Amino acid sequence: MYQIVKAPNPVLSAVAKKITKIDASIKKLVTEMTETLENAKDPEGVGLAAPQVGKSLQLFLAKETEKSPVIVFINPQITSFTDNQKKSAKGRSASPKGAMPGGKPTDVKLEGCLSLTDVWGVVKRHDRVTLSYTDFTTGQMQIKMFKGFLATIIQHEVDHLHGILFPKRVLEQKGTLYKSKKNEKGETVFEEIKL
Repeated sequence: MYQIVKAPNPVLSAVAKKITKIDASIKKLVTEMTETLENAKDPEGVGLAAPQVGKSLQLFLAKETEKSPVIVFINPQITSFTDNQKKSAKGRSASPKGAMPGGKPTDVKLEGCLSLTDVWGVVKRHDRVTLSYTDFTTGQMQIKMFKGFLATIIQHEVDHLHGILFPKRVLEQKGTLYKSKKNEKGETVFEEIKL
């Protein structure tokens, strides 16, 4: 199992290198990344890119629900997407339950990252993406369409492979970033991060 690399580690802002061969080292990397992802709690991990474990390689894992199998994507490229972007508000989210500034409970789905402790934001993501990638099991190129929460995870993880962390997307979209913390009752609350 790996330790999650935290920002501002330079591997998180670098463009990851293409994988040329699925050999024993890649298989070991996938096994250890899977264990790392499945053990990520508070928040629960739903995706993990190789740079997040210190490996600058074009590989990420995704799992839509706690019981979903882990999907491995090698050398992924988004080839198309829907025109209408949706805020990360549809479907499941890895965001914690809590109160937004002003004490109101939130039904907004906040995007977070295992490499950014307690930082959250609303990111407009495409509802559907078509992805070309190398299948880990067969080594064959696949082209497949993904939608909903899995499409959101894929976009977040592909960003990692290009050295982009989600706060950049929030700021590009003129959104707000939040820091989560526990209040005196042990409840999660969110405070706006002033920039």
